[in-house]
Amino acid sequence: MSGTVYGLGLGPGDPDLLSVRADRLLRQARHVAFFRKAGRKGQARQIVESMIPADAVEIPMEYPVTTEIPLSDPRYNEILSAFYAEQAKKLSALVADGHDIVVLCEGDPFFYGSFMHLHSRLKDVAKVEVVPAITGMSAAWTATDMPITWGDDVLTVLMGTLPEQELRRHMQDTDALVIMKIGTNIAKIRRALDAVGLTEKAWMVQYAAMPRQTVTPLVEADCEKAPYFSIIVVHGQGRRP
Repeated sequence: MSGTVYGLGLGPGDPDLLSVRADRLLRQARHVAFFRKAGRKGQARQIVESMIPADAVEIPMEYPVTTEIPLSDPRYNEILSAFYAEQAKKLSALVADGHDIVVLCEGDPFFYGSFMHLHSRLKDVAKVEVVPAITGMSAAWTATDMPITWGDDVLTVLMGTLPEQELRRHMQDTDALVIMKIGTNIAKIRRALDAVGLTEKAWMVQYAAMPRQTVTPLVEADCEKAPYFSIIVVHGQGRRP
């Protein structure tokens, strides 16, 4: 009998925020796959390090490229496409031999995660189940101790990798805002927020739901370079009783 690939949402970083189902599947896992940068343990694996069974076979999937070449370079997609195809082939072979595989996914597997690229390559050749989870942005706005939306507020989620003009356009056309993938894009994001008058309403949340969590008004934050696990939040101020 063939096995199943489980895309296991781990949530924003605190193991206590895993779903009951994710916890059960992980503690019973015999094959555990996870993405990581070359030479690193992998953030997803670190989140649940104490929960992985001692006898589980670990399958690290090391990105061939991260920020070494720009997203606009055609080689970027070519290299990553080949990488995901190779990993999908490896997992499908294990599944065909009857093994269940848990793939660790930071946040929710279907929300800007690497697992999506495996899912699209595996769903027609293997049984795949996705276990949803709390997103990192949910943990970020919760860390500010303020609701992200009220009444009829429209929430927009932006990637910091967008061109500055696109960031400004979307910022002007929303009530509440979450900006992800900040890193070296922080200066560009700050300029866009300045241009639309939102900087003083914005918060920088770093390492949400993790031990190193910090919550800082953006006007007081370091805007030279932000860690990978950074999210900017602008709260809506809509209708309320």
